[in-house]
Amino acid sequence: MASLRAVIDLHCHILAGIDDGPPDSSGSRSLAEDLVAGGVTTVAATPHLRSDHPAVKVGELAERCAAASSDFSAAGIALTLVPGAEVDLLWAMDASPEELRLACFAQAGVYLLLETPYGPLTSMFEGLVFDHIMLSGITVLLAHPERSPSFQQDPDRLRELVGRGVLLQVTAPALVTSDRRSPSRKLARAILDERLAHSLASDSHGGHKGRPANLGAARDAAAEIDQAYAEWLVTEAPAAMLAGERPGPPPGKPSSRRRRGWPGRKREP
Repeated sequence: MASLRAVIDLHCHILAGIDDGPPDSSGSRSLAEDLVAGGVTTVAATPHLRSDHPAVKVGELAERCAAASSDFSAAGIALTLVPGAEVDLLWAMDASPEELRLACFAQAGVYLLLETPYGPLTSMFEGLVFDHIMLSGITVLLAHPERSPSFQQDPDRLRELVGRGVLLQVTAPALVTSDRRSPSRKLARAILDERLAHSLASDSHGGHKGRPANLGAARDAAAEIDQAYAEWLVTEAPAAMLAGERPGPPPGKPSSRRRRGWPGRKREP
């Protein structure tokens, strides 16, 4: 995964023993080594902030990242670790402004990685995102929207979210799957075709979860659509977010395939 610019992974479950990422520090170091071998120089540690992972405490994220960074450095692993979280919407709705800030990338209170629910989305989903997060001045980066059955059936909801300022993050498993009929793969590629994504990330949980650090393979798959855009998704755009800035316009033009419709059914008139 050679690159002239720093490659940034904004979604990785690299912290040991607190969610469904590596169970111990050895597994965390192994994942870090895989990331570095794939060309990644900076990774956001994004454990799940949701009720089924009670060991993840938002007030401990910075300390845990610092400890992991020290462990990596001692092992000779040159990887910059940034605190963050993959935030459940229900958690966000109950969180205080300070807790939301601490869950943001680098705890800067600017960009928050929000987990797309896996089940059917309520019609109130968009309103909850804006009322409980975006109106506070925090910009949502929506993780793996391509996996949502609701977005697969009605992907125009994603266009509307992006039009209102939400950023989208496509994750590697959808792009590297060998199943070309996968609904997640079809929607992920449609999102890239339309230049709606602002981040491409591994969502790696380590080898034990079957999600290795495959950001390089995902970028290669995205490069089939547009090489410059694929590079932008893992360098310039995530770097802007970590700096607290809005990414500039993506390179290239949206595919004309949009005129023939997105995957899934069309809305009723």
